[in-house]
Amino acid sequence: MFLLIAVLALVTWAFVATIVELRRDGYRRQPTDWTQVPGPDPLDTAHPGRVYR
Repeated sequence: MFLLIAVLALVTWAFVATIVELRRDGYRRQPTDWTQVPGPDPLDTAHPGRVYR
């Protein structure tokens, strides 16, 4: 019984701490700033070729 109470207390503490930290961190949805996103990867634009063994 003591173990169950201890685990429930730990779960409650972790849940409250998570909510507090998310609010403190400024977690919110923001639109993507496309000027900060890098361009296409050269491997994505590579043309498939033939490989000989």
